[in-house]
Amino acid sequence: MGYELKLLIKLSIISEDLIPTDAEREVWDQVDVVLKDAKGILDELQAYKGAGQEIREAIQNPSDEALQEQAWAAVVPLVGKLKKFYEFSQRLESALHSLLGALTSVTYDPTQHLEREQALAKQFAEILHFTLRFDELKMTNPAIQNDFSYYRRTLSRMRINNVPAEGENEVNNELANRISLFYADATPMLKTLSDGTTKFVSENKNLPIENTTDCLSTMATVCKVMLETPEYRSRFSSEETVSFCLRVMVGVIILYDYVHPVGAFAKSSKIDMKGCIKVLKDQPPNSVDGLLNALRYTTKHLNDESTNKTIKTMLQKD
Repeated sequence: MGYELKLLIKLSIISEDLIPTDAEREVWDQVDVVLKDAKGILDELQAYKGAGQEIREAIQNPSDEALQEQAWAAVVPLVGKLKKFYEFSQRLESALHSLLGALTSVTYDPTQHLEREQALAKQFAEILHFTLRFDELKMTNPAIQNDFSYYRRTLSRMRINNVPAEGENEVNNELANRISLFYADATPMLKTLSDGTTKFVSENKNLPIENTTDCLSTMATVCKVMLETPEYRSRFSSEETVSFCLRVMVGVIILYDYVHPVGAFAKSSKIDMKGCIKVLKDQPPNSVDGLLNALRYTTKHLNDESTNKTIKTMLQKD
């Protein structure tokens, strides 16, 4: 890893701004358009308060038309936001496909790709950071599913009673089904990326699967070493950079676990899972609960019989 680390430590992940090379420019521009909207999406999600009060009052007073109208008026714009978040997940998956196509091509091995295409590697890291942050916020906000369920129930009742619904143009029935499935998942963005990575591998059968898994495992190793080595960690400009690196590490582990035939926890895995979990557990208490839960509940192979018992024990809740 010494050679790789020398190449990659400048990678990347801790550089504030990386200017794409001419070879990276086309893909970088496509992905940059998507990433420019990511912060706004997180800000909107963080500020999402829901219509719990209005919904409760409407349900408790079913014959009060004014309260029904108030609840509907409160929910319709919120559903517009939920639709926007869902549509962003589709754009994010498309951006991920473009990046994987560039970072796993047969032109170079994974280390060379990450060295030569640092600006794309940074974008990949930013997508993972966004994804884990989005899901952390979503998991702690039950209003999202409550609002959407109320919207669908009310819309269904309006249809039965032939009442025109102004909000129906916003989300038709087919789209409502897809959005509902999206939010039903505990970590919807991560599921979108995991499914997208699996799809990328199955659609590119001429590309050795190792090109994808080695890219992911190399990024996980770089994050782990940067976080556990005081000399490198001291270069981080802020605690936010530490959080960024931790989220990226967990994100690539989960993608690896979905794509690799035997997953991230097997003996043959190229990711040092014990080392990665130790790095997480060495962080201040409560600061990484969401990331540990992501490894516990959103990976594919953790509960396989072949998973080392020590790893299972390390991931048990204290």
